[in-house]
Amino acid sequence: MDSRPAQFEALVRAHASGLYRYSAWLGNNKEDAEDLVQETFMRAWKAMDSLRDARAARGWLMTILRREHARRFERPRAEDRRLDDLDPQRLESSTDADRVDVLTLRQGLAALSTDYREPLLLQVLGGYSCEEIGVMLGVKPGAVMTRLSRARQKLRKRLGSAGGFAWKAGGSR
Repeated sequence: MDSRPAQFEALVRAHASGLYRYSAWLGNNKEDAEDLVQETFMRAWKAMDSLRDARAARGWLMTILRREHARRFERPRAEDRRLDDLDPQRLESSTDADRVDVLTLRQGLAALSTDYREPLLLQVLGGYSCEEIGVMLGVKPGAVMTRLSRARQKLRKRLGSAGGFAWKAGGSR
């Protein structure tokens, strides 16, 4: 009996929600996020034999998702999207104040260069460690820590000047 379908089903169950959260942030569109995750899992199914260590599955899937996102949405790129055109009503928040804060945060994140934004999102949304992010981005863990620190500084500076945003400094990993 082939255990590949059972292994793949376990992989989907374990990682679908995390991939979706990251994908939804990248696209700000539920349908695109779902399509991107589905395409990620289709590519993962085809390349399942290349996954040698099940402990590396999360990073492996995130790499597939990031590459698929780049392939699909290279034009226009995420940082070129006009965040002013986003409809705050579509953002998942309970109050108008929360919607404004989420929009302000998105604008602050979009203002960061990709070198800073990507590791921050991988850590916050994906829950990845500096070592895992380093593997995904092809940089050393120390460089990831530096980028995370600088990203937080830049974001804190930008959001601190965005009147009314309640910045809560969190601990770093």
